[in-house]
Parts: sequence; structure tokens; C-alpha cells
Amino acid sequence: MSRLNYHHLYYFWRVAKSPSLTEAAETLHISQSALSAQIKQLEQSLDVALFIRQGRKLVLTDVGRRVLAYAQDIFNTGEELEKFIQKDSATQVQHITIGVQSNLSRNFIESFIAPLLKSENVDFSLASRGMTDLLSGLVNHELDLALTNRAILSESHDTTWRNQLVARQAVAIVGPYGEKPEMPFPQGYEDKKWVVPGRNTDIRSSFESFCATHQYQPDIKAEVDDMAMLRLLARDSGYLSVLPPVVVKDEIQSKVLQDYESIPQAFENFYAITMPRKFTSQPVLDLIKIAIHQYSVDHSI
Repeated sequence: MSRLNYHHLYYFWRVAKSPSLTEAAETLHISQSALSAQIKQLEQSLDVALFIRQGRKLVLTDVGRRVLAYAQDIFNTGEELEKFIQKDSATQVQHITIGVQSNLSRNFIESFIAPLLKSENVDFSLASRGMTDLLSGLVNHELDLALTNRAILSESHDTTWRNQLVARQAVAIVGPYGEKPEMPFPQGYEDKKWVVPGRNTDIRSSFESFCATHQYQPDIKAEVDDMAMLRLLARDSGYLSVLPPVVVKDEIQSKVLQDYESIPQAFENFYAITMPRKFTSQPVLDLIKIAIHQYSVDHSI
């Protein structure tokens, strides 16, 4: 076998990641025929078939998938090195980019980034994105970490996610001030209407289990995926809601809303999501450590 041509391997990597050979060629500013020739040379040097053609699509062979895994490690590390050099060589002030799930609690985000606001050696960017864009940003080295309210499972060998629980907020029934039923749930809640989180959330699942345990059928007026919007509806609608009281702490302090009662074993969890890196930013590590420490202090007995 001849010595591996990393230029050819790079082209293979880009083709394997692209929806089509045509799109890969356009991205690489090379003709489709020239790109095909480069891939063919790589296959000949390795003496294996990396792709098979199915209709108009190129599909990786079993060997091709294994080669892709090695190429991912090689070129992701190279991109990571470039980002590391760009961030750390030009200035002593380090920059980190944090992606936040678009419907995440603003109170949690504010508390998480508080140490950065006090640091003279670190500046940062916050990028609000949907979950798919967050994960893509981590893979493409656009983000140093992502903040979410659910852990991410690694569904393939190509991508490994590191999920670190950094905070947890208790969930309660919250409603208009002064209208709390005198009897424990569910007595006094028969005619109440509710605004609640969407179905694909841990809070909603906990609430439904709580209601089932008490044989209570809630009259749900609205389902809301965005925590900021849920806060507004809880404040302005006059209906009951289910959310962490910390989200509406200002409304509770001003006696617009009231914490009626906690839902047992119901929490909104917050995770810092990262990927394994050769060069993990020290400010990122420090930030996660501070959050974990604060969480442990808040929950110590």
C-alpha cells in the first residue's frame, strides 16, 4: 500500500459528509469529475471500495464507514486546532461561544454566565438556537458548549456527547396571588384552567403523572414550549401553570403570582453539553465546575 494521501482523504471526508457529490464539488470549488478522480485514486491506494452507487446517490460501504470514522477524528482535530490557535494566540483575553436552547429559562442562563461577567480574562458570545442547530454548532466547532434542558444521547459511533448536569429547578403549581385553594390538591382545582409546557418535556410528564396519581383531569387551555412565553401566560392569563417558581420569582415577589404547592420529584434539569476535544478551553471547564459546585451547595443538607 502506498503512503496515505491526506489530500485525497480530505476530499473523501467532505463527500461523505455532503448530501451529494455535486454539492461537495461546489463547496470545494472543484469540478465533479476531478473530485470523482480524487476519490478513485484514494480507493486504488487503499485497495478498497469506499462508495457504491445506488441510483444517483453515493453510499458508503462498510469499509467506507470505518474510514470515515478515522477521517472524522483526523480532520475534526485539525479544525479544532485552528480554532484553538485563532482564539488563544492573538490575545490573552480568551473568547468562548455558548449555545443556548431557544426555549431555555433565562434565569438559569443568567446565573450560569454570571462568573463570565466578572472575569477580566474571558469574553463570550451567546447564541440562541434550536436543538439541531446547537448540536451542529458543537460538531462544527462553532460552539464551545451548549446549554439545554435535556441530555443528548449518542446515537452513532461518529459523535459522542458529554452531558453534565449543572443545575436543577424544582417545579410547582403557580397561579394568581390570593386564589390558592385552601385544601390540598386536587380539592378546589375542579374548575381551574391550565397553561402548561409542551408534551415532550420532563415538566409535562411529571405533571401528568402527578395528576394521574390524584385521579385529576386538568382542563388545559394552552400548551407552550417556550419558557419565556409560559411565564407571560402564567402572569397575564389568570390560569394556573406548572413551572419552576424561580422563572416567575419577580411576579411572586410583587404578589402577582403565588406558589401554590410543589410537585413531588418534578424538576427541570439543565445540562452543559460538550464534545470530546484535544484542546478543551479552560474557561469552559472552569464555568462548568463553578455551576456544578453551586448546584451541590444549593442542594446540600
